[in-house]
Amino acid sequence: MKTSRIVLAATALGSLALAAGLARAAARAPAVVVAANNPAAAAVTLAQVKAVQSAPREEITGALQPAKGLQTGFEVGGRLARILVQKGTQVAEGQVIAQLDPEIADAQVLGAEAAVKAAEAQSTMAADVAGRNAKLEKSGSVTDLQSKSSTATAASAAAQVQAARAQLAQARAARHRHDLHAPFAGTLIDAPDQVGATVAPGAALFTLEQLDPLVLKLTVSETARAQLKVGTRVHVEAIGSSAVADDAWVRAVIPSADAATRRIPVEVQVPNKAGRFIAHTLARAVLSLGDAQAAISVPASALSSAGGDHVYVLSEGSEVRRVPVQVIDRGADSVVVRSQEPLLRVVDYPASDLVDGAHVSVR
Repeated sequence: MKTSRIVLAATALGSLALAAGLARAAARAPAVVVAANNPAAAAVTLAQVKAVQSAPREEITGALQPAKGLQTGFEVGGRLARILVQKGTQVAEGQVIAQLDPEIADAQVLGAEAAVKAAEAQSTMAADVAGRNAKLEKSGSVTDLQSKSSTATAASAAAQVQAARAQLAQARAARHRHDLHAPFAGTLIDAPDQVGATVAPGAALFTLEQLDPLVLKLTVSETARAQLKVGTRVHVEAIGSSAVADDAWVRAVIPSADAATRRIPVEVQVPNKAGRFIAHTLARAVLSLGDAQAAISVPASALSSAGGDHVYVLSEGSEVRRVPVQVIDRGADSVVVRSQEPLLRVVDYPASDLVDGAHVSVR
């Protein structure tokens, strides 16, 4: 009897040890994928879907450039005497931006004007002599040689007048170039901070840009190019600010691809009367590439992108199927997609371990 109690106690102790070992092994075992191996355990929620009309489109980022931009300076050299426009100021076409010291140029103009008057006086006297000798030649008072000589002198004096007038025109042109005029209406972006420096002819001192409109320069695929025409409306959004424009339009589609990327350059004109957009920043253009088509709007949380864009659809039973989709429009809260299959019962917030064919229940 005593021996039997000892055997039973040993057996009980062995069972306890075995149970403890199995518990430790279970703790060390990897987690089981619930959706694939325990169909009744996984619970999902269904997303709200709705049918919409959406046109195929492409979003492309590019740089906003001024419609016109120029670095300019004086065509003649001299000392910078005055800057008449401050940086950041709007200027009109032809407005004087800055001036060189005109002292020497003014003196040259006065000298040229005096030379013209002297030449004109000489020409008048020579012409008078030539006229009188022509009359005297008829009466025989002067010889034919004398008459021809006075006529030649008068012609030479007239040529001297023309040369003097040309010198005066050059002097006045040089004086005019001491005033720097805006070649087009725009905003003065950069200018010297002070006057007094001696500048060389052609040195770039001022930067002028036309900021209304701006030009968004993009490159598109050959497929997109076939859908774009000059005048096509484009939605433009600034990156980094809230500025948007729905009245931008395609102003040029370049019929030659970029040699490096094989993409087609496109220029979009962006009205900027209120100064909403900033030149030399990035903006996103939304290009419409066709007519509106039937599509489905689903919450962004229902879309999975691992291995390609797809959603999970719950069948009439309890199985889920992985359905590939084409994303037409991506938003912060929802996405517009198109699929070859009906998207009626779409799983929202699909778990990362959800697999095709898994059995689930609906919360």
